[in-house]
Amino acid sequence: MEPAADPSPRRKLPSWAPQAAGYLVSAGCLIWVLHGYPIRQELIPAIRDLDWKWVALAIVLDLSVYLVHGWRWRTLLEPVIRLGYWRTVQAIYIGLFANEVLPLRTGELIRCYLLAHWNNLRISLSFASAAVERVIDGIFLVACFLITADLVRGTPKDLTILVQVLGALLILLALALLWIVTRKQEAHAAFSESKWSSTFRHVIEGLHLMGNWRTLGRTTAISLLYVCLQFGSLWALMKAYELDLSFWAAAGVVTIVRLWTVVPSAPANLGLLNAACFAAMRGLDVEPTVAQTFSIIMFAAWTLPIVVCGAIATALTGSNIAELRDRAKHGVQAAHRGPIQ
Repeated sequence: MEPAADPSPRRKLPSWAPQAAGYLVSAGCLIWVLHGYPIRQELIPAIRDLDWKWVALAIVLDLSVYLVHGWRWRTLLEPVIRLGYWRTVQAIYIGLFANEVLPLRTGELIRCYLLAHWNNLRISLSFASAAVERVIDGIFLVACFLITADLVRGTPKDLTILVQVLGALLILLALALLWIVTRKQEAHAAFSESKWSSTFRHVIEGLHLMGNWRTLGRTTAISLLYVCLQFGSLWALMKAYELDLSFWAAAGVVTIVRLWTVVPSAPANLGLLNAACFAAMRGLDVEPTVAQTFSIIMFAAWTLPIVVCGAIATALTGSNIAELRDRAKHGVQAAHRGPIQ
């Protein structure tokens, strides 16, 4: 009797597939938003008529978001290591620059690597701190959506359900992190059999240190400022475009945009960000042409200053963004062998 043939190996997803999917989504969104839009007749006069004092305020507030982000990240990791503030901000701006020029939000990987590399910190701890940040951001995002959803009357019911599911998942994740923080020995035992047990051990120890109530309380308070600055930036941009909308309407638009752009896509969330802004503005009964124009203005105001600041921050390292991406990937692959040197 002949031996059974070995099962054929699973076919791996091609490495180009996620990027291609992201670009297709972005292209589809751009076509949906800008189909039939008279760019020359609408966009150029709108830019000419902007109140540039409000535009400048919107840009300053948006850039300040990431200064607060540096403060928050430094505060979160304070029980583990004392970080240099400007180095932390530099890592954030380099990560933002990578997100603007590379697909699939590669900047998250790069900023965590740089923080670890510059501070002789285990990269697993850097990722753990970023995960805590994202959980806090997610909770704020869900709360803001539930508060402002009534303002954006066109909010699809499916999106509301999705946000409720996301909220439930975030609560479960927060409970899991709380269990790790309060049950250190049990958490060690749960992950001791994994080939990544060394990495998990350092993550658990880091979470245990970061998870004291004083640190989490301060981090959450700073996160509130982080969120409010984003709302203020968009509200100032609305004032620049002479839109008669409230601060809370701006908060609703920002919340919808952040929810739409949770999924990694093309560089700078091109297309997806425009579509999210357009859909939210239409939910506020803004005329289609005005919503299309504002989505372009918002994209430019939120992207170009980040590109400039991020390019400067990257140039100060003496490397280009592709080199930093490759080094970050190598650092993650070698994470279980010890601290980044």
